[in-house]
Amino acid sequence: MPKKRILIIDDCESIHRDFQRVLCPAPAECWDALAQMEETLFGTSSAQENLADLFEVDSAFQGEEGVAKVKAALAEGNPYALAFLDYRMPPGWNGFETLKHLRQVAPALPVVLCSAYSDYSWEELLRNFAEENPPLMELKKPFKSHELHRLARALTSVAELCPP
Repeated sequence: MPKKRILIIDDCESIHRDFQRVLCPAPAECWDALAQMEETLFGTSSAQENLADLFEVDSAFQGEEGVAKVKAALAEGNPYALAFLDYRMPPGWNGFETLKHLRQVAPALPVVLCSAYSDYSWEELLRNFAEENPPLMELKKPFKSHELHRLARALTSVAELCPP
């Protein structure tokens, strides 16, 4: 099964590392040894899932760059399944402006807005994007790893069931 492509649009490099660490974890040596023993004992299992094989994470550090990557991915026939978008990304477009452009380019792309703070209230965002499908989601920073992973899995599964 191909990896689900996720785009992170955030101006903070450490946030990109956090997303990468959670969504594409490097297997620990002890898990490699355990997997080898399990394969020796029971054979390979297609039901087993390696978390690192679920997602491919790509980075954009400004809104304009993120929109350009979404356009390029669509043109290549390899679109993103999900985007995580920061509210604030000085000096360029903020999350609101970036979202307007993303909706023009890829209206069916699920977007999760992320930040510890915002220049816009959630109600204001909903007023401007209430009719959007898929609906907007929000993830507050600092986020918990399991929340991020669960959200990514759920939204990429929905995107897979409802292609553009």
